[in-house]
Amino acid sequence: MDEATWHRRTEWPLVIASLAFLIAYSWRVIADLSGLARDVTTWILAVTWLLFICDYVVRLALARFRGAWFRRHLGALTFAVLPTLRLVLLLRVLTRIPGMRLSAGAALRTRIVVYGTGVAIVLIYLASLTVLDAERHAPGATIVTFGDAIWWSCVTVTTTGYGDLVPATDEGRLVGTGLMFVGVALSGVITATLASWIVERASRGGDDAEPATRGQVRELIAKVDALGEPVTGSERTEDPTTTPD
Repeated sequence: MDEATWHRRTEWPLVIASLAFLIAYSWRVIADLSGLARDVTTWILAVTWLLFICDYVVRLALARFRGAWFRRHLGALTFAVLPTLRLVLLLRVLTRIPGMRLSAGAALRTRIVVYGTGVAIVLIYLASLTVLDAERHAPGATIVTFGDAIWWSCVTVTTTGYGDLVPATDEGRLVGTGLMFVGVALSGVITATLASWIVERASRGGDDAEPATRGQVRELIAKVDALGEPVTGSERTEDPTTTPD
């Protein structure tokens, strides 16, 4: 079995595993579990994380040129470290809506916007869970509910920074730093996509005028050709002054 075959067979099962990972982590943090329930979620998280690590190792081992594969598939390493990002693959359905006829540039921009938005949403949600787990019981913490965590994550990723909620732990500050980088990257993606759309619309305007002129030329040529066609017998008008021999 080669790496591509392995990837095709395991892609969607791992998406389901990432969903299980996210549900277990959400339940653990939002419900503030303790005792046996917390131990169960810990085992679920550990097993699913191990599955993703094993998948990455197997794909790397099956690759024909491991060094080149490693450089080309850094996203696979990201999925192994952050398993829930695989849920973004579910957004692939939105980029393949039947009946949508998009140019190559528009299709690429659609994928970038859809996947970029999906990654941002997943990262904001994960950051909210992580910072809440780290901050909830810390001395002097201001992020003590899931609503606080969501608000803080949204404010941070947009680089607004109201300052009403501030992490009190090193883990929380580390999450905040990561969200700032995500916000800057997302802003760059939005700007580049908008610029690409404007350029394509501007160039399309010049192209639209040219086919109309060519159409007029073709119509004129067709009329000239029609004038030069011979008149058939049925269409020939007989001279009324002539008499048969």
